[in-house]
Amino acid sequence: MNRFFLCLWLISPYLFASAQTKPTDKAKVNYAYSLYLPKDYSSTKRSYPLVIYLHGGSQRGNDLTKLNEYGPPQLVHQGQQFPFIIASPQCPDGKYWSSDNWFDPLYTELLTRYRIDPKRVYLTGISMGGYGTWQTAVAYPDKFAAIVPLCGGCDDSTQICRIKHLPVWTFHGTADDKVSFGLTDRLVKRLRACLGSDQVRFTKLAKEGHEIQYLYQEKKLYRWLSKQHR
Repeated sequence: MNRFFLCLWLISPYLFASAQTKPTDKAKVNYAYSLYLPKDYSSTKRSYPLVIYLHGGSQRGNDLTKLNEYGPPQLVHQGQQFPFIIASPQCPDGKYWSSDNWFDPLYTELLTRYRIDPKRVYLTGISMGGYGTWQTAVAYPDKFAAIVPLCGGCDDSTQICRIKHLPVWTFHGTADDKVSFGLTDRLVKRLRACLGSDQVRFTKLAKEGHEIQYLYQEKKLYRWLSKQHR
């Protein structure tokens, strides 16, 4: 079985404890990341949308080639082209997306070094990265134009109304035995209960388990993202 499906870290008490600390209270850390630039980037002067992709638990470490196992980095590695800039940070071993303030340094560096439209910044992730997507969006509700969390959750779900204005498309298999389907279901219900919130789409994958990384191969996901503007 692929290491992607070894998700015992999801019930770690440390994951829940670290999520309660505000990002500004955490150490700012520069995570290494892989970067994809659209084919015409060097021949134009226009700004591009940015997709930040957060990997799952088995891709942690200090080897960016591990990110090529699935998701957007795999598709880029295989030669697929996108109309976005794609940044894929790597979470170090023994940490979670909630452990450090990795977002502020990454966001600042990307917007300083590359021609990025700040009104079209998108965040997506799967499994541990699905958690990271929910958590980072709640922590930075005004940075993103849309988010796409796959089979994740959010430890600070009481703050979910912070993103009631944000377009969300989330996916979860009803038979997921690694990250409970109920975690996403609860978040969606709470988000929809927020006053004025009508921006959430929830695709329930009937009888599917945790193995939904194939969704990143579907063009409809990227077409939906490209329609979202802040």
